[in-house]
Amino acid sequence: MRRVVVVLLLTTLYALGGLMDFKTIEDAKQAYVDGNYSKSIDKLQALEKKSPQRSYDLGNAYYKNKSYEKALEYYKKSKGIDEARRLHNIGNSYFQQKKLDDAIKSYEKSLKLRDDNDTKFNLELAKKMKKKQEEEKKKKKQQKKQNQDQKKKDQKNQDQNKSKQQNQDQNQSKKDQQNKDQKKKDQQKQKNQQKQNQQKSGKKDKKQEDAKKQDQKSKENQKEQKSQAKEEQEKSKKQGSASSSQAPKPKMTKEQKMTQKELNRLLKKLNDKKMPSMMYQANSPDKHKSDSQVNPW
Repeated sequence: MRRVVVVLLLTTLYALGGLMDFKTIEDAKQAYVDGNYSKSIDKLQALEKKSPQRSYDLGNAYYKNKSYEKALEYYKKSKGIDEARRLHNIGNSYFQQKKLDDAIKSYEKSLKLRDDNDTKFNLELAKKMKKKQEEEKKKKKQQKKQNQDQKKKDQKNQDQNKSKQQNQDQNQSKKDQQNKDQKKKDQQKQKNQQKQNQQKSGKKDKKQEDAKKQDQKSKENQKEQKSQAKEEQEKSKKQGSASSSQAPKPKMTKEQKMTQKELNRLLKKLNDKKMPSMMYQANSPDKHKSDSQVNPW
């Protein structure tokens, strides 16, 4: 591939230059040929006379020193020299700065002035570079759009997943709360059931206890009735042996029954000791008492 060509024009003598300028120009030219572009620039800058040719030579020196912005500055100041060459080198300065549109315009202007193979080559190269640059720019734009679309898609998926997870967490939290509430209800229901069972059991136990007490009381009453009947029977026997002609037994009061019961106990005790029976006689009856209240013994 051919390189971008810089048209170099170093004059051996400026039109109105003196002996010192001639020596400086020669030194600048030799430094340029030796590749010492900084020295060449310094020598050219030291010239007192300012001319288009000096500006053009400075542009070449800056260009070779890869100071393309400075080269462009001095090329633009060098109007008056070969315009086709000047435009060619301006195009090169733009090209090196990747300002391809400006480079293409400068090459096209130069070719209108003079047909030149190097300028044609640089023009075609600039157009190819521009096309490649546009393709890369388009590709970057598409890639950027794809990245943005993918980013949006990823963000959408992320938001959907986040929303889905939040819904799952909410449903799980709701389910946990329902289970917790149901467990609490079941526990309360179990407590109530246990309380009811305890109350029923307590009532049943109390009922059984009351029935047991009632049965015990009934048995005691039966026993007491049997004992009283036996005592009455023994008393009746004893009274029958004491007097067969005794008048019918009057109805006794509660106090008389108790006294009779005590007497029967004493009589039984005396009989058990085989002692002669004794007859207790009551005091003479009170005139104010009826015959029904007189003790028969």
